[in-house]
Parts: sequence; C-alpha cells; structure tokens
Amino acid sequence: MKWVAETEEGGISSRAQIRLLNNTFIRLVFSFTAVPFVGIPFAIWLYWLGADTGPTLVWIGIYLICAVIIRIWHHRYQREVKEINEEEVLRRWLPHINKVALAHGLGISSLYWITPPGQNFDFFLLLNISIAAIVAANATHLTPVISTFKRFFIASWGVLNIGIMCRMDNVMLIVLMLNLLYALAIYRHALTSHAFFIQQARLEEESARLAEQFRQAKEEAEQALLDKNQFLTTASHDLRQPVHAMGFLIEAIIHKNSNDALMPQLLDLQQSVRSVQLMFNSLLDLSKIESGNMTTATTHVDIGALLDSVFTLFREEAKSRGLKLRTWRPGRQIHVMGDPLLVRQSLINLIQNALRYTQKGGVLVAIRPRGAECLIEVWDTGVGIADGEKSKIFSPYYRPELAWKIDSAGHGLGLAVVARCAKLMNVKYGMQSIEDKGSRFWMRFRQYTGDVTVADPAPASDAVAPVSRRASLKGYCLVVDDDPLVTSAWESLMSSWGITVRCADSAEEAFAIVDGGFTPSVVLCDQRLRSGESGFDILKALIERLPNVSGAMVSGEFNSPVLREAEEEGYLVLRKPLEPATLHALLTQWSTH
Repeated sequence: MKWVAETEEGGISSRAQIRLLNNTFIRLVFSFTAVPFVGIPFAIWLYWLGADTGPTLVWIGIYLICAVIIRIWHHRYQREVKEINEEEVLRRWLPHINKVALAHGLGISSLYWITPPGQNFDFFLLLNISIAAIVAANATHLTPVISTFKRFFIASWGVLNIGIMCRMDNVMLIVLMLNLLYALAIYRHALTSHAFFIQQARLEEESARLAEQFRQAKEEAEQALLDKNQFLTTASHDLRQPVHAMGFLIEAIIHKNSNDALMPQLLDLQQSVRSVQLMFNSLLDLSKIESGNMTTATTHVDIGALLDSVFTLFREEAKSRGLKLRTWRPGRQIHVMGDPLLVRQSLINLIQNALRYTQKGGVLVAIRPRGAECLIEVWDTGVGIADGEKSKIFSPYYRPELAWKIDSAGHGLGLAVVARCAKLMNVKYGMQSIEDKGSRFWMRFRQYTGDVTVADPAPASDAVAPVSRRASLKGYCLVVDDDPLVTSAWESLMSSWGITVRCADSAEEAFAIVDGGFTPSVVLCDQRLRSGESGFDILKALIERLPNVSGAMVSGEFNSPVLREAEEEGYLVLRKPLEPATLHALLTQWSTH
C-alpha cells in the first residue's frame, strides 16, 4: 500500500492508480502465458545433451497451470473494478498482485536452479540471457506500479545471481560481474520508466480536469445563450408593443396634420421608428438563429422581384439623405436557390448597413450571374473598414471604430445576422473594403436553372408606402388588446381613416360590446392577454357569433404554438409591429367584400 500513499501525495487520483494497476496486471498475465514457451527450447536442449528433462517439464507444466489461474483471476479483477470503488480495488488487489509478481520472479529464476549442474557453458549463458531479456521486458511493463516491479526484479534477477555464485567458476565470476552491472542499468531504467508513467498519469488527470472545466464552461455558455434567447422570445411581445403603438400614432398624426412645415419632422420621426423596428428585428432574428429555432426551406427565389420589394423599404430614406440607391441586373429573370425569408433578411441588413455608414454618394446592389452561380453584391461609398477590423466585422455586437463616428445607435447585429443566414443556407459570403473609400459585401448563391411554372411567392413585406394621406375608409372594427397604449394607438389611427373602433381587453368585455349593439365588420385580436385568455379562442368565438365578420390575429409572438395552429387552420396572423400601410391595404380589401 506504500505505492498508493506515494501516488496520492503526488496528486494522482485513485482512478489514475487503477489505470496503472491495470497495465501492470495485464503485463503479468501476458508474461505468465509466454514464459512456459521459453522453457520448451531448454527442455529440448537438455534432452539432446542427455540430461534429465523431468524437472524442466514439471516447471513448464506448473507455469501453464498458473497462467490459466492468473487469467481467471484477472477476469475476476476486471469484474470487481466495474462493481466496487477504486479505493477498495486498490486495497484488495494491490497486495495480491505484488505477491504474484514475487512468485513470478521466483519461478523464472528457479529454472536456473532446477537445471542439472555440469552442463556446458553455452547452455547456461543462453539461459542467463533469456532470463535477462524477460527481466528487461518487465522493467518497462511492470514499472507503472514500482512496488510490483521491485518484487519481481529482486526475486528473478537476485535469486539468479545467488545461483551463479553457488555454481561459480572462473568464467561464472565474469558473468556475475556483468549481471550486477546489468542489474544497476535495469533498475535505473525501471525508475525512469516509473517516473514516466506517473507523469503521464498526472498529465491525463490534468487533461481530464481541463476537459471537465471546458465542458462546464461550455454548458454554462450554452445555458446563458439559451436563457438570453428564452428571455428575448418571451419578452418579444412586450418589447414589440411600444414600437407597434408608435408606428400607428405617427401615421395617425401624419394623416391628421395640416401644417406642411411639420411634415419633415414627422417623416424623420417615422423613419426613426422604422430604424428601431429593423434593429429590433435583427436582434430577434439573431436570437432565433442562435437558439436553433430558425428553420430553412430552400427553394428557387426570383432575386430581382425580391430585391424590388426590399428597395421599397429604403428608397425614401436614401432620397431624404441625398443618396443614390441603385440596382444593376441582367436583362433576364434570375432565380437563386435559398430560403426566401433568409435571403430577404440578408438583403435588408446589407442595404441598411450600407446606407447607415454612407454619408455621400450612394449604394449599388448588383445581381451578377457567374456560370452556375449568382453573385449578389452591395457596394457603398461609405467610411469603409480598417484592415485590422475586417476579420471581426461579421461577429455579433461588433462595430468598427469608423462606424461609431457616424452613427452611435447601432448594435453590430446586422452583419452578424447576414453571416448566420448565409451559414443556414450553406451560402458563401464575404467582403472587401478600403478605408474612407467604401465597401463591397457579397453573397454567392447557386442559380436555379429549371422551369419556373409559378412565380415565387413574395415574402411578407415590411415596406412602407410613400408617405401621403391614405384614402378614407368606412366600417366598424373591434380590437381585443389589453395594453392601453396600444389600444389608444389603434383608435387614433383607424379613426383617422374613418373607421369606428371599439377596444376590449377580455372576452367578457368583447361580447358585452357586441351585445350592446356594436356590430363590427373586422375583428383584430392580440394573443397574449393579461387575463390569461387566448386571443385565438376569442377570435374564433366572435367569428362564430358574427358569421359575416373578417378577422385576424395581431401578435408580437413568433414561436407561439397557438399562432402556428391558427395559421394552419387558415386564419390570418399579422405580426407586430404592424405597418400602417399593410393594415390599410388589408382593411381596404375587406371593405370591398
């Protein structure tokens, strides 16, 4: 048990000691099995010399029996290693293995003692060399447990040399001197080998410790990311509410405003709200991508039509800032393979990023077919990116130093979303930039060359129609929403369009309004209500009560199973912040039915 205490002081755990003990025991099993076959040539030699081979044959038989017993014993040891703790295994088996090593050493050296005296020198020299070879082999393989090797070494080599002294003649004296020098060399080698095994065990323990620390750190980071994404997903409804209300209130003010001098300020305010909305969408998009909730549906996308829909988002902004927003494309229709929503989000973020950091000149979006591929490029004449920052530009929350000098409102999310979208679609992307000259960002898609029988469905648009006073509408609308700020915005906007609006914050209040004689032609319901009721259940109940009513869900939630169920059942689901242009177009369509 001394070895156990020494290694514990050296910082080796019981698990590491068991591994070293395993190596030693396996070597003993192999050695016990191999040694009898070493004795067979000597028995044959003795037979040729006419000497008595009986003792040697008995020695071989005993070793073969012991080899079988040791193997059975080893299987028992392996079973106990799995069933009991390491400390108990060491306590029970280390003394037994040391005794086996001692017996093994005595057994090897006994071959010299049982050999009849008076044989020729060549025979004894070969026997001495054979035992030396066995000792040398075990000087490496038994040294993981140095106490085991010491017992084997003293019993085998020590007893052999005692035998040489007992049968000593002039030549044997020389052999004894050489054996003593050999013993010194072998023992030093054994100590070096043992030190190597101990150091290896320590390194393995340290590696395991570092690996465990890395695993824990990785799990903590993943949990932190999961918590962040869960927070954003859970809070997205509440975060979208004020942006949704601001958009409606600004549209209502623009519609009611009769002072042309205020229009530029109102347009700037509307543009600021749109920028907040785009930034907020980028943040949630990044969250969905990181959490693995973003799924891709690769299909062929009419990249020209998609680009036209994206341009409507930024045309007014570019015009108001005196920037040119242009596109270059071939004269034919180009389809690329990708997810329409991810392609669109990537283009939005690239164009928004280019406009944000361009103070003069403009932005060019180019569609360039390249054989079986299509290159989408966004060029700008902005501030550019310094060489030392180019490798970090697609990292989340990173913004170059030059960008801070122009716009301090960004969060470094737009390009990170582009990178994640590209990876989800397995699309190559990159950039080139010259400081103070401008930048070029690109994505390389695979072209679709098949037949296009149906036009690509246009993805849901965030486009804002050119600001003007929209056409007046007529009708009655019931809005179910429990946020007073939002309901006030609904009433301000829709009343400015000529629609009579009533708002309710629960099913009871909604049906009370209907029972009171208010018959809406349109019902719009939020999903998450403070009362705990489901807006979707309320919408279905109101549509059942009023068969001629048109209705939709309006919610800031994106991963709600209830909203997915509503869409699967054919109900219209609108996402907050809802663009007034989209709402006006929808109400116009419903009013014509």
